Amino acid sequence: MNKIRYSLLVALVFIYNLVIAQTVEQGKQFLYYERYKSAKDVFEKTLAANPNNIEAVYLLGRTLIAQKDTAAAKALLQKMLTTNGSAPLLLVGMGEVELMEGKNNDAKQRFETAISLTKAKDVMVLNAIGFANVDAKAGDANYAIEKLTLATQTKNFNNQDTWIIMGDAYRKLVDGGNAVLCYQKALAINPKLAQAKYRIGLIYLSQNNKEYFIPAFEDAIKMDPNYAPAYYALYVYYFNRDIDKAKEYFDKYLAVSDPEPSNDYDRTSILYASKRNDEAITTAKSYISSLGAKADPRYYKLIAYAYDAKGDSVNAKNYLDQYFARQKPDDFLPKDYSFQAELLSKFPGNDSLVYRDFQLAIDKDTALNDKLDLMKEAIDLAKKTGNKSASARFAGEMYLTVKNPTNTDLYNWGYSNYQAGNYKTADSIFCGLYQSKYPNEIFGYLWCARSKQAQDDSTNSQGLAVAAYEKLAQMARSLDSVKYKPQAVQSYYYLASYYNDIKKDKQAAIGYLQKILEVDPANPEVPGIIEKLKKPPPKPPPAKPKTGAKTGTK
Repeated sequence: MNKIRYSLLVALVFIYNLVIAQTVEQGKQFLYYERYKSAKDVFEKTLAANPNNIEAVYLLGRTLIAQKDTAAAKALLQKMLTTNGSAPLLLVGMGEVELMEGKNNDAKQRFETAISLTKAKDVMVLNAIGFANVDAKAGDANYAIEKLTLATQTKNFNNQDTWIIMGDAYRKLVDGGNAVLCYQKALAINPKLAQAKYRIGLIYLSQNNKEYFIPAFEDAIKMDPNYAPAYYALYVYYFNRDIDKAKEYFDKYLAVSDPEPSNDYDRTSILYASKRNDEAITTAKSYISSLGAKADPRYYKLIAYAYDAKGDSVNAKNYLDQYFARQKPDDFLPKDYSFQAELLSKFPGNDSLVYRDFQLAIDKDTALNDKLDLMKEAIDLAKKTGNKSASARFAGEMYLTVKNPTNTDLYNWGYSNYQAGNYKTADSIFCGLYQSKYPNEIFGYLWCARSKQAQDDSTNSQGLAVAAYEKLAQMARSLDSVKYKPQAVQSYYYLASYYNDIKKDKQAAIGYLQKILEVDPANPEVPGIIEKLKKPPPKPPPAKPKTGAKTGTK
């Protein structure tokens, strides 16, 4: 009888452990699908049944962090560490919290302790360390890669999560090539891993390569129709391009995701994108009224966009100011600053603030193409408002940011500085960079000469551009004497004027005028000028005797 009871007890314990294990796995699946509310419910139920399930505690902490409730995650981990102070996963979880608090040294100490306790052979612990350093803004992606590499060297390694996290680490380092390689290794382990295909899509999205990122997101959905992040990515992409298609993806996203307050915001933003501005304003205001201080700050921004679309800049600015007063600094988007810049430009006296905001947008954006788009927006606005200094500033920033700048990019940078009166800068660009990089183009020589001349006085008394105009004339004739005849003629006129008026050397001046006739024989003015210069100067009239002079002899 006792044996039967013992066997029954063993069976019940086995079943209980199996159920708990299945529950943890279910929670992990919800985490994978980024269904954080469902994951939280599962892990809390697991811990209600077994408060000492270390893995469930760690995963619940991670879920709380994903829900932006770091304080709750910290309290949970601290409580568990009082009785399980050497549990490696709990140490890593607390390390992530410390990274978020800026306590990098404390966090690293916890990570190293966890590695030491597991002898660097526990893949789950190494993955958790990698994840913490990728997830936390202050995390060290290189450190993550170092520890994840240790995981790949463990016996019988075959863990898809390691490659996903390592890919994320490379993505954090803006190393798209290695990131894609890691995601592909995850797919080699599990060809149906939608998460890996989605992450590949994010790489190409950051490069604005729609020929690759759209198919990648679509493939992720085909691999797993329940993978909500891919639907949401497509919704965001089509939001400003095809609102009907965006709404279709959003509805599909809602069908496979957890209900979240942010969904109400997205529904309201679809009204704005559908040009139903009054409805968007009314709906957003109703959420602000009902939710009070808990209202998503983005509702204020959405109202600002809707008012701006209606041509009401005053109300748009009012609500955008409220958005900036309420939103957390880490949650601002680059476009928030550029939108604020556009609005401020509609009110006099805000020039310094306008271009400050554009710079903030550029600095915050991590995608190269988006940075360049913001710079172009700033340049276009500067040209529209006549702010030549700002135009020159952002043209220079654009040239230095483009991976493979063209001659047009360099010309725009130099010319915008010339227009802004930054003649020395224009000089260094055209006389130095442009001539060096494009020696067979006339523009470097032309604007080099003009930039140097602009640094002289109105009579060119210092002759600052003499050598530059000599070079311009030479290159105009050697590159294409017919096409660049005007540049050669202009150069010789400058040189003739300088030598005649400043150096008082008529023969040198005549020599340059004769060069004009070499390239422009039909010039109607030059022969007459030469004749005048060849004529001897008129003799001065004889001196008249001084009146009142004494005459006669002794």
